[in-house]
Amino acid sequence: MKKILSLVLFCIMGVLSFGNDVLYVGTNAEFAPFEYLENGEIVGFDIELINKVGEKIGKEIKIKNITFDGLLPALQTNKLDLVIAGMTMTAEREKFVDFSDDYFVANQVIIVPEKDSSIVNLDSLKGKKVAVVLGYTGDLMVSKIEGVDKVQYNSAPGAIMALTSGKVDAMILDSAPAGSYIVQNKGLKIVKIDAEEEKYAIAVAKGKKELVESINKALKEIKEEGTYDKLIIKYFN
Repeated sequence: MKKILSLVLFCIMGVLSFGNDVLYVGTNAEFAPFEYLENGEIVGFDIELINKVGEKIGKEIKIKNITFDGLLPALQTNKLDLVIAGMTMTAEREKFVDFSDDYFVANQVIIVPEKDSSIVNLDSLKGKKVAVVLGYTGDLMVSKIEGVDKVQYNSAPGAIMALTSGKVDAMILDSAPAGSYIVQNKGLKIVKIDAEEEKYAIAVAKGKKELVESINKALKEIKEEGTYDKLIIKYFN
């Protein structure tokens, strides 16, 4: 009996030990070039970056692809250990989760048809149908502009499709993925706007101070050794 109990205990400890060596990371693979699907595989800047972080801190990274608005709830209920999804640090989000140091700085832009000359800034969106992705910064931004007919979509490709088909007049999105989408969809252009810079960071459940510190240390090393710059060149140049 003692031998059996010892064997069971050993197996349990093995499972727990293995579990501690794995980080389940949530993303939304519809935000190229940060995270997207390629031949059924989740790839992108964020994915390579978090795998490098995993190597630095001795953890195996397992990616879970879920809807953007479901990422933080999944993190809060311990279904995920981390979230990396081109997510902006905001005061509102920091009420519910902790963030690593920032790893990328972005801006919001407006995407419109090339022939459209009426939309030149945020004020000119009044009276227009504007596509946003549910939970994205653009969604929050448009909510503050009076007179805009905001249309929410569950994904950036869905919002882009609505724009190219004429169902909406414009779309607000982060600058980097916006650049990718106008390359892929002829007939669209970017309108730059006067908006605050946004800092992307890795989200961690509240109270996991040691995990945040280890991620920050890894990010610093990745930048100092030149790996970060190589990823920037690969995905943005």
